[in-house]
Amino acid sequence: MKPVKKINNSKMSKKKKIVLAFSGGLDTSIILKWLQNKFDAEIVTFTADIGQGAEVKDAKKKAELLGVNKMFIEDLTEEFVKNYVFPMFRANTVYEGNYLLGTSIARPLIAKRQVEIAKRVGAEYVAHGATGKGNDQIRFELGYYATNPKIKVIAPWREWELKSRKDLLDYAMNNQIPIPKDKINEPPYSMDANILHTSYEGKVLEDPWEIPEESMYTRSVSYENAPDKPTVLEIEFKKGDPICLNGKSLSPASLLSKLNDIGGKNGVGRIDIVENRFIGMKSRGVYETPGGSILIVARRAIESICLDKGSSHLKDEIMPKYAELIYNGFWFSPERVMMQSLIDESQKNVSGTVKLKIYKGNVIVLGRKSKDSIYSSKIATFEEDDVYDQKDAEGFIKLHALRLKLLKNRI
Repeated sequence: MKPVKKINNSKMSKKKKIVLAFSGGLDTSIILKWLQNKFDAEIVTFTADIGQGAEVKDAKKKAELLGVNKMFIEDLTEEFVKNYVFPMFRANTVYEGNYLLGTSIARPLIAKRQVEIAKRVGAEYVAHGATGKGNDQIRFELGYYATNPKIKVIAPWREWELKSRKDLLDYAMNNQIPIPKDKINEPPYSMDANILHTSYEGKVLEDPWEIPEESMYTRSVSYENAPDKPTVLEIEFKKGDPICLNGKSLSPASLLSKLNDIGGKNGVGRIDIVENRFIGMKSRGVYETPGGSILIVARRAIESICLDKGSSHLKDEIMPKYAELIYNGFWFSPERVMMQSLIDESQKNVSGTVKLKIYKGNVIVLGRKSKDSIYSSKIATFEEDDVYDQKDAEGFIKLHALRLKLLKNRI
């Protein structure tokens, strides 16, 4: 008689585990329920606190209400500012002339930590709430694969049959998912927030001619309603990063938070742009980045006296490519890391203090000083000096004029 082969019941009964990036909002609550229904899976939620505010507080309660037994809620705000925001600002990074990349720079950290949690709990799958039309799906998934090439990704917006806001609300009601009163009649804007910025997209903003209502903004007053008295402040830098505000040493997140408060009260940091998404379409976005808008002006001011012309111009030349890499989700790419090394090398002597006036949406440089300054008033003066012979300029000009003369002679 042949021996009976034992069946490993533990393997047969083992449920899929999916780690979901969970904000606690209505959309990710619907996604959570959809994942449970679709895959009969155990959902582990991960909520990253990167300074976005009140939504984080409710995430645990909402996850428990939907039957989640394992939740991770982590405060990553300091890591976010120190290891992601500040390195990006060392490059004076701006995408397409205006955008300070507040959403783009947050995704790599969340994706990396999400995959680390998946490994910790033994999950094969991760899921996110980004739509199939946006850039965030790319940013999340490039971050996932860069951290673990074997991870399996579920992107509900690319898979489910819910095609409209009404479909989502109907699904929520049919599955006993609580719907906040302000969501029932469709919110006018889609929002994303962290300590660096708040973004608004969708609905009335889909018409690039339509003016958003003042009530939309959450982090800043309008220029017209800003105080009539300016705010003067000083920011001290060390190796390219801000370390003190008005003589007080602060952690990276605390300093950025203080700048947010000052900027927001003075109407700083609002932009309204139509940007080019990586996937090919154009999108209108309205952004509030009060602290970042102050910081980028201050950084350029301190660099103006600490960097030589060649270094400064090289940084400016590579910045658009660096910004595009971050916007498109390639934070973990080798070329971004290579560029970061160059940028960080340039900041070794970028230390000193900048004085600013903040007034009705404007950030005005009043002064800058540094022990590492290479600015020389003795050379720059219009008065008589004994360090620069103005006759030397003649040979310099003639050397550079030579090719222009040759071209003219040929004609």
